[in-house]
Amino acid sequence: MNNLPCEWDAYLTQMTQILNVELDDARRAELRLQFSRIAAMAEPLMAFPLDDRLEIAGVYKA
Repeated sequence: MNNLPCEWDAYLTQMTQILNVELDDARRAELRLQFSRIAAMAEPLMAFPLDDRLEIAGVYKA
């Protein structure tokens, strides 16, 4: 897995500060575990090679 635990710890620290949310150690550990699982599931998708000639999707602008 590419995501080191310290990266998730830094992310959780930043997000709890931004959102003004308190996390106890048990919740922080569970979030770290869930983020690691999500990253593991996304890894094969992110590694899938795309053709350089594929057009990107348009961006909606109001």
